[in-house]
Amino acid sequence: MGPSGSGKTTLITILGGLLSSTSGSVVINSEDVTELKENKLPSFRLNNIGFIFQSFNLLSSLTAAENVAVPLIAKNLSRGEALAQAKELLKKLGLENRLNNKPADLSGGEKQRVAIARALITNPEIILADEPTANLDSKNGHEVMLKLCSVACEENKSVIIVSHDQRIADIAHKVLWIEDGKIVRTEDGNHKKVCSHENLA
Repeated sequence: MGPSGSGKTTLITILGGLLSSTSGSVVINSEDVTELKENKLPSFRLNNIGFIFQSFNLLSSLTAAENVAVPLIAKNLSRGEALAQAKELLKKLGLENRLNNKPADLSGGEKQRVAIARALITNPEIILADEPTANLDSKNGHEVMLKLCSVACEENKSVIIVSHDQRIADIAHKVLWIEDGKIVRTEDGNHKKVCSHENLA
């Protein structure tokens, strides 16, 4: 977390191997991402990292199911199998009635859930979310935050969120505060108080 311009998006972009760092290293599953050659990065990202973008980045000409199926098709699954898996995941996220809708016909919260499904479809261990609530109203923002919470706990994923939205602290285990490109403090989030998964455990 941190104010606009503090370096949050730059950090998460480096973590995902989309931007090269000037120094240091990023190690994921014992592999230094900063040492990978440019032609190896797409495959690494496809198999290890799911991205949730601030502006959703959904393809306007594709349906919700087709958008989610794209990463699987990139992994050489047949279109039929990719769509079947995409529809199953979207149903789990409460979008069973929106499978064939294109982004223009979806609400902000629905678009974000499609984006979450696309990030999860390849079963990556790490989800990187850049300002996931920035374009959402209070109700949809809260819904998306709880969904990311359940993804982390129920799917056993590492979810890293960058945001200046104070509400994000309510679902976080740890909050790192960034100012001017530096981590200035670390504090505990309220995850255990709001997570239904942990409360049921």
